[in-house]
Amino acid sequence: MNEKSYVVVFPTIFSKNKIIKLIQNIKKILKIKNQQFKSVKRDGDIILVDANDPVFASTAINLLFGIEKIVIAKQIQNKFEEIVSEITSISGNLLLKGEKFLVRVEGSSKGFLVKDVEIAATSNIIEKKSKLGAYPGTDENYNKLLYTYLTKNNAYISIFSDKGNGGIPYQIQKEKTICAIYDELSAVSCFETIKQGYDVRIIICYRQKSELMNLAKIINQIIPRLVQDKIELEFFWLKIKSSGRKNYLIYVNSILEIMLNESNNKISLPLSPMIFSSKFVDYVLKKVFEKNKIPILPLAGIDTKLFYDAKEIGLEKCIKKLEKTITSSSYEITSFSKKEVMMSIKSKRNISIKVGPNNVHDILDSLEANH
Repeated sequence: MNEKSYVVVFPTIFSKNKIIKLIQNIKKILKIKNQQFKSVKRDGDIILVDANDPVFASTAINLLFGIEKIVIAKQIQNKFEEIVSEITSISGNLLLKGEKFLVRVEGSSKGFLVKDVEIAATSNIIEKKSKLGAYPGTDENYNKLLYTYLTKNNAYISIFSDKGNGGIPYQIQKEKTICAIYDELSAVSCFETIKQGYDVRIIICYRQKSELMNLAKIINQIIPRLVQDKIELEFFWLKIKSSGRKNYLIYVNSILEIMLNESNNKISLPLSPMIFSSKFVDYVLKKVFEKNKIPILPLAGIDTKLFYDAKEIGLEKCIKKLEKTITSSSYEITSFSKKEVMMSIKSKRNISIKVGPNNVHDILDSLEANH
């Protein structure tokens, strides 16, 4: 049987009409991560990556947005007997003794129903792999999923799968959007901005030098998703007290002023009516429109999924801090000092980072050298 393994990328439903851009991003991220590959091509609605090392390639690709799931799979012909035989064979390597398994087949069948494949493969596994003591589970209760996807000519039998990040491909929205990171909430907002396909210009704001280490760690979780090998970052220092609800809103307001003073036409705002009062959100939006700029609210409508996204960017240890920020958000509309904002704008420091394993140290060292 002529078999070949591929990294199989399943676009989200929102990316199915944007596959060309997703393929471009896959090629870019593989090159940035030094992963060798022979081809990246389509087979119907899925993308096949012929990579030298499928495991490392799939890890690199899973940094991207616009992906529902990634599967490392064997490719065989879309023929009933071959598919049933291969699923049965692979089950012997994937199933542990006594596990409940579920055979799931999706895609395009020809001359048979996908349900027929599921039933036949399940029966074969019970009969031919009886020594394993594995038995069928249900949609709601199983230990191991044996997944197969069918295209017009081929079948892809999964040997490993991972969930994607969702969203749409990076830079599909071509105009660059300014995005400020100054705490965990703003980091999730920036993450969501990228997830919605925007090309971002990241600025980092801080009040105390002691905040820089944490901010550098947060940035390190975000910049690998920008599909670039070199990133330009801008740092602004604001002379604002770091404690108290009122000071936090003054801080947020001041950062907005900094963004409004920049040249970008689109501004990503880390605001949501679920966190801030609609009065404050309306006040901020009005200020943006008055400057003839376009606001983006990536957190609009997001609820507890915010915490899931925080974990996705490595902020598991900061969930309590994020909860505190959310629950202590004030309903006030606070003023800010124009003088302090202008001082902050003058404090701007630009640094350039080559994306790699030492991003945190490179950011901090660059700031020291640029001080």
